[in-house]
Amino acid sequence: MSKGESTRQFIIEKSAPLFNTKGIAATAMSDIMEATKLSKGTLYVHFENKDLLAASAVDYNMEQLSNKLINKLSQYKTAKEKLYNYLDFFIDPNKPTVIGGCPMLNFGTEADDTNEIIKMKVNNLIAKSQKLLSDIIKEGIDNGEFKLDWKPEDFATMMFAMIEGGVLICRVAGNNTKMKIINKNLKKMITAQSL
Repeated sequence: MSKGESTRQFIIEKSAPLFNTKGIAATAMSDIMEATKLSKGTLYVHFENKDLLAASAVDYNMEQLSNKLINKLSQYKTAKEKLYNYLDFFIDPNKPTVIGGCPMLNFGTEADDTNEIIKMKVNNLIAKSQKLLSDIIKEGIDNGEFKLDWKPEDFATMMFAMIEGGVLICRVAGNNTKMKIINKNLKKMITAQSL
């Protein structure tokens, strides 16, 4: 990695938690200057404007979340274990694996009416997340773990929506009581489809 690429990556890594915590609109270049200890001129050498930096920070935050989740799921062999551990990965939204909380929820909520580029980035990760869940269920059906008539795409959509809704409820409430309820009931639904 060249010095320029290294500096660019450093700026992304230092600004990503700011954008995910404060939001894109509320994060000022002065915040990024403070976090990176770089001048405004240096920042603008690597990013033409705040929107381009924000887009890179969104990618970085979502990549961090995805990588941590995939790493966790790779430790398990059966589809049922993977689904259970997917649920457990999100059990306490107030102790997020990415600083600032779930980037899909944070950036999706902020960008849905204001930033088409960020909205599409979030939408793509939502689709990938649902496909991951659907593929795990299909794997379980193929392996004889789950009933043949289980509809993977339908359940993946419901499971994803319930988790993201739980993240919002728990972050606002400041506790994970509701996520525990969601976790328990989704596991019951998975068990009901198990052979």
